[in-house]
Amino acid sequence: MTGNSALKLEAISPKVTPFFDKESNTFSYVVKDPDSDSCAIVDSVLDIEYASGGISYESADGIIRFVEDNKLTVEWIIETHVHADHLSAAPYLKERLGGKMAVGENIIVVQETFGKIFNAGTEFQCDGSQFDHLFTDGETYSIGKLEARAIHTPGHTPACMTHLVGDSAFVGDTVFMPDSGTARADFPGGDAAQLYQSIQKILALPQDTRIFLCHDYGEEGRELEYQTTVAGEITGNIHVNETISEAEFVEMREARDKTLEVPHLILPSLQVNMRAGDFPEAEDNGMVYLKLPINAFK
Repeated sequence: MTGNSALKLEAISPKVTPFFDKESNTFSYVVKDPDSDSCAIVDSVLDIEYASGGISYESADGIIRFVEDNKLTVEWIIETHVHADHLSAAPYLKERLGGKMAVGENIIVVQETFGKIFNAGTEFQCDGSQFDHLFTDGETYSIGKLEARAIHTPGHTPACMTHLVGDSAFVGDTVFMPDSGTARADFPGGDAAQLYQSIQKILALPQDTRIFLCHDYGEEGRELEYQTTVAGEITGNIHVNETISEAEFVEMREARDKTLEVPHLILPSLQVNMRAGDFPEAEDNGMVYLKLPINAFK
């Protein structure tokens, strides 16, 4: 990518509208080209009532209403990674709004890992073909007239991508608000040193780059926030800032991860999200089932 293109990416501000799912503390986004009606949807949520197995669409329907009310054209439905804390609504959104479902090309690594854990069978293709597009590291694409770039930022998961859209970076779970630190790195395929190196890519962006987060937890009772800046992370992130070395970060991250519980929705989320938001095929009684692998994440 040329320096001039990089400057262009930095200069334009997309119109970003957040949507919050309280159950999973997830922020989804509609990202609009300021000069057209084109938009992308980032990290959508499908609602699940885990105890009963009930699926509903309130979160996704809120996005649909917004898109339709504003007469927007959806070009992309993007997953920053294979989420372990909520189910994706990508197929539901695509059916109603159009757009290409897309994720990073290392989805293949995630599918191979979790396809085995869930014994998905030979009918489950570990080639990313469930998605319409697989982003490669450094790939540029457009949302209307707005330029965007996909940046591979693994460490939390192998398939994590940061999406730089104009002057805004959608970082998934890589970093959080400065007072919340960074993502965990103990899931299969995660790596704390790799996460540190990925975060350095984000911190190397222009300091006024807006950072949009996938989660916030309102540390010490503060109001929930979904946006920070590169400058804010460099100076204030409690886990990784300009004073913390890679070795210090890895020691901290690995020790902290040992104390964390697995996400409440990890088992249904991974089975669905590795399939691009689809469920396994119905069995001969017409019912769809998700598996509960015993001690897989103990």
